[in-house]
Amino acid sequence: TAFYNTIVKHNSVYVASILAGGFVFDVRFDIGIKTFWDRWNRGKQWKDIHAKYTVQE
Repeated sequence: TAFYNTIVKHNSVYVASILAGGFVFDVRFDIGIKTFWDRWNRGKQWKDIHAKYTVQE
């Protein structure tokens, strides 16, 4: 198949594709969790309320 011939046939390409896929998954998962956390805690985080408690110079 095309998948086998392009990716799995050579071990170096296979390992590199696994590492690249893991990196992409990690970045996307981190962005997703951060977005979820920010939406879930909107108005409760320092970045949302710091204007109320700091003095503007």
